[in-house]
Amino acid sequence: MKKIGLLSDTHSFLDEAVFSHFKDCDEVWHAGDFGSLEVVEKLEAFKPFRGVYGNIDDKTIQLRCPEHLRFECEGVDVWMTHIGGYPGRYSSLVKAEITKNPPKLFICGHSHILKVQYDQKLQLLHLNPGAVGKHGWHKVRTLMRFELNNGRIENLEIIELKNR
Repeated sequence: MKKIGLLSDTHSFLDEAVFSHFKDCDEVWHAGDFGSLEVVEKLEAFKPFRGVYGNIDDKTIQLRCPEHLRFECEGVDVWMTHIGGYPGRYSSLVKAEITKNPPKLFICGHSHILKVQYDQKLQLLHLNPGAVGKHGWHKVRTLMRFELNNGRIENLEIIELKNR
């Protein structure tokens, strides 16, 4: 079993509250738009880390983090990317592959809209942790915690931080 802390769209602002909310997590995952290499480095120093670059991230971040990350964790096939869309409205960047070879867990950021949605057709869970940074149109900064356990996604928690 692994406990995962999931965030996205920091836009160069990493709230110290993230570290307290993720202190018991085994890994931290970031779904893009770090905004600065400093955010990447702080997360890497904190916990085992996985991340993908977003559309605002420069070449230094793109060299550290891929655009798409597909991996297995605790028996769960995971695909993380920044711009992915959501069930019924997948981005053209992922639509062909996700339809042909769907993961069990599909994670993206970009929209700044927190979303948890099950895709009945593709039999996958879609997560978007919203935005934890201060830049963007969202009003409340959000992140997620969940557990991966023997092929299952369990104990999903949504965490709201202070207003933007």
